[in-house]
Amino acid sequence: MHFGITVLPDPPYTDLVRLFKQAEDNGFEIGWTYDSHVLWQDPYPLLTAAALGTERIKLGMCVTNPGTREPTVTASAHATLNDISGGRVVFGIGRGDSARRYIGLQPVKVAEYEAATAMMKDLMNGRKAEWNGKELQLEWAKDLPEIPFYLAGYGPKALAVAGRHAEGVIIQLADPEIIQWIMGLARAAAEKAGRDPDALEPIVCAPAVLMDDMAAARDASRWFPAMVSNHVFDLMQRYDKSELPEALTSFMERREFYNYDDHSREGAAHGEFVDDETADRFSILGTVEQHVAKLKELEAIGVKHYNIYLMAGDRERTIDVYGKEIIPQFAG
Repeated sequence: MHFGITVLPDPPYTDLVRLFKQAEDNGFEIGWTYDSHVLWQDPYPLLTAAALGTERIKLGMCVTNPGTREPTVTASAHATLNDISGGRVVFGIGRGDSARRYIGLQPVKVAEYEAATAMMKDLMNGRKAEWNGKELQLEWAKDLPEIPFYLAGYGPKALAVAGRHAEGVIIQLADPEIIQWIMGLARAAAEKAGRDPDALEPIVCAPAVLMDDMAAARDASRWFPAMVSNHVFDLMQRYDKSELPEALTSFMERREFYNYDDHSREGAAHGEFVDDETADRFSILGTVEQHVAKLKELEAIGVKHYNIYLMAGDRERTIDVYGKEIIPQFAG
């Protein structure tokens, strides 16, 4: 199993660089950050600083979207960062949640999502691409290492896009039942498109809260299922409830509101509706032994990459404990 961390692009920017370097030294393989340019600092300068301040760890956004920035700009920026970092860039993209909603826009339509994604995959990797009726190419990117594509989604239509175009699916929760449902949809689309469904990799993203006190660990992570609830709420407007797994929708009955000013913040009031059972299912909480047990459960269903949302608890201690006591148990 491979491990990554996600750090918010909060000031000071040196925090992100420092945590990525600490993670690199502890065996983490990818450093991710958000692309929500009004809620936080712009991620491109931060990832550039991280590229110059690290040596091996890969760098990417979890996630960007094709709506707040023109897609050819995103493609060129990622290719440029890939050059600066020596080929260490990965690409994560979704339809846009906080980045779009916070400025009064909705997530992009699935058709727009797919068209932009397909174009960017070729353009940022130096291949010819067509956009707005024009053939484009980043000639200077042709000889750079390939940037792998990871697409985020929860609903059948978005997951089908991942199946047709991505190397992996970004899944923002650690519930094995829901992960299997998500990957089943994405892999079915991959097979229908003539791709190898087994090559599609789940990228599981969730908080990892290391505490002996489970009540405190749950309280530190309630913001996360509340964040996921935004996507589930959107799904429930577009799909019949019978088309979605109960494990994904059951906690929604208690949801009352969401405040994007506290998006992804520990202790956010909008997380108070999240019950203990949902907190346990969606995140990885408790002692080292409990973390290892949950990761083994995920590994057994084919999860090969776990990305810690490093936004709760003692961030430095979490990196060190994972590096010394947990990651070695999954090496190789």
